[in-house]
Amino acid sequence: MKSTEIDLHKELKKYFGFNKFKGLQEGVVTSIISGQNTFVIMPTGGGKSLCYQLPALVLNGTAIVVSPLIALMKNQVDAIRSLSSEAGVAHVLNSSLTKTEINQVKTDITSGLTKLLYVAPESLTKEEYVSFLKGVEISFVAIDEAHCISEWGHDFRPEYRNLRNIIRQLGDVPIIGLTATATPKVQEDILKNLEMSNAKTFKASFNRANLYYEVRPKTKNVESDIIRFIRQHKDKSGVIYCLSRKKVEEIAQVLQVNGVSAVPYHAGLDAKTRAKHQDMFLMEDVDVVVATIAFGMGIDKPDVRFVIHHDIPKSLESYYQETGRAGRDGGEGHCLAYYAYKDIEKLEKFMSGKPIAEQEIGYALLQEVVAYAETSMSRRKFLLHYFGEEFDSETGEGADMDDNVRNPKNKVEAKDQVVVLLQTIKDTRQLYKSKEIVFTLTGKTNAVIKSHRTDVQPFFGKGKAFDEKYWMALIRQTLVAGYLSKDIESYGVVKVTSRGEAFMKNPESFMMSGDHEYSESNDAAIVTASKSTGTADEVLTGMLKDLRKKVAKKLGVPPFVVFQDPSLEDMALKYPVTVEELGGVHGVGENKAKKYGKEFAALIANYVKENDIMRPDDLVVKSTGANSGLKLYVIQNIDRKLSLNDISKAKGLDMEGLLREMEQIVYSGTRLNIKYWIDEILDEDQQEEIQDYFMESESDSITDALEEFDGDYDTEELRLMRIKFISEVAN
Repeated sequence: MKSTEIDLHKELKKYFGFNKFKGLQEGVVTSIISGQNTFVIMPTGGGKSLCYQLPALVLNGTAIVVSPLIALMKNQVDAIRSLSSEAGVAHVLNSSLTKTEINQVKTDITSGLTKLLYVAPESLTKEEYVSFLKGVEISFVAIDEAHCISEWGHDFRPEYRNLRNIIRQLGDVPIIGLTATATPKVQEDILKNLEMSNAKTFKASFNRANLYYEVRPKTKNVESDIIRFIRQHKDKSGVIYCLSRKKVEEIAQVLQVNGVSAVPYHAGLDAKTRAKHQDMFLMEDVDVVVATIAFGMGIDKPDVRFVIHHDIPKSLESYYQETGRAGRDGGEGHCLAYYAYKDIEKLEKFMSGKPIAEQEIGYALLQEVVAYAETSMSRRKFLLHYFGEEFDSETGEGADMDDNVRNPKNKVEAKDQVVVLLQTIKDTRQLYKSKEIVFTLTGKTNAVIKSHRTDVQPFFGKGKAFDEKYWMALIRQTLVAGYLSKDIESYGVVKVTSRGEAFMKNPESFMMSGDHEYSESNDAAIVTASKSTGTADEVLTGMLKDLRKKVAKKLGVPPFVVFQDPSLEDMALKYPVTVEELGGVHGVGENKAKKYGKEFAALIANYVKENDIMRPDDLVVKSTGANSGLKLYVIQNIDRKLSLNDISKAKGLDMEGLLREMEQIVYSGTRLNIKYWIDEILDEDQQEEIQDYFMESESDSITDALEEFDGDYDTEELRLMRIKFISEVAN
């Protein structure tokens, strides 16, 4: 059929049942049907696949669709077959087919029955397939997930790089590249690599106005927070993304134990289980899927109401694509990410074995994620700017749909500092990346700065009055304001734009947002974490502290031996009224609850009754015992008097990790007899001195103990002695 004879609306109704096209679809379909090279950048949920499916169904010949994901191909083939009476209308050609199936595919293509042939890029490199396809009529080649071509994409696949050479062998066929996420850098890369600089480009807006973006600091209480969040969204569908399979399993278990219907999904599960879990989610037999990023590609569930990132992803493209699975029907979609800088450091560590060029790219992409997580400006504006799109945070659609806009941070005038920043970039001849600019401003040197002799220039150290974090935040905010840009060719190098030049000539007010403080350490973080989501009852905390004092006095031990402060705070937040419920409180195990818990549970039960308190049952997070295997291993091997070094090595822990594990065990009420180990490092007098100190001390703080002994003992020795002390005195 010639393009001029086609009534697109009639064909759309006939095949897909729609009366009208969505967004840019009609323009894209027209471009493809008229045989033009076409490039489509359309966010997830924008109706990308229809753009090539409809032209394939109405044009003569077979369209080849290159896609990296077998599951996605299968979904799409099933969908196309449901539109036609002929099963042969769409086929998959990949390594999973038998010889007989391959012959059937070839027969259907030769007879003109097959309109869409889905292939993995690897299959296209096979000589037998290429020579077969040379001899049949090809309507066009569609390359889905085209960002896989670019090393700057979030999902680079080397085999995609060779596609252009193969397509060349098929003759002069039109190419259609499609992607759901692409920064200007990646777009340029795709067009260059596919040799289609003449392509007609269609770029839909990346703004998903119905999605609410939120980033919370990731504390030790993250699991409680997730459960609380899910309970607030009862009976709604959601996806939780984690970076590792192990974490997926752990979180899925915690959710199940706490009454949330959830299943895990990752590449370590066999295909049957994965398919089963996916179907359970689609059919609403479960509410939540906990997954690695392997999940969701091609999942067309329109009513996912929340997407949670337990771990921050490696790039903003991944983040955008994964959050894009929420609210595809235009309804509510809450995108919640948990962020801790130490997760970023972990990801950087993973990159260290890779080639330098790859490391640099990975590092640059990660920095963008950090900037997004830490920014205090509109997250929507930040995201859209990253994808090369302007957004008016006053009047734009969905402008108030993020945590920063609803809870604005403090702003300070930074007009003069912006001028200093822009001038410094000009003075250093626009050769530097953000790090070197910040070093120049604060007067720090590195090899790059020395090689350009920047450290001997009069402007070196001009911004010393402010710290590195301040300048980094200002660079991020001036980039988004359009005064600076990152050079596409030499990625990461920051240059002053024409808007920046104009600002320098005529400076005007620049209100800089103060960045979030995301720090997380020790037990204090647990208390503040619980306080930020629900406040511990201060009256009850006071009563519990009095009771602790009384019990401690009666037993002749320091109060911290009975329960630590964070445990009391947690009791005053969760109101556990039985000894069993006390076992679910932070830092209180079953043994400890049995030993000391009766009076505390009775006090809380009485307080709850007298004050008519509604107990937040949802705040008592049950533990899965997922970690109990490790605990058991530690307890058994200490009983066998095994070297602590051997125990930690066997479980892939460092000494710090093992100490933490042992502390959790003894603070939860289980005895550990480590005298055999301590005898090796401290003599009896030393042990007695430290034991007496803990007996008389008001607090079990190691910092206080270090101060008291003024360098006589190191942190490890004191922590080991504290474990021995708690074990003997408390348990």
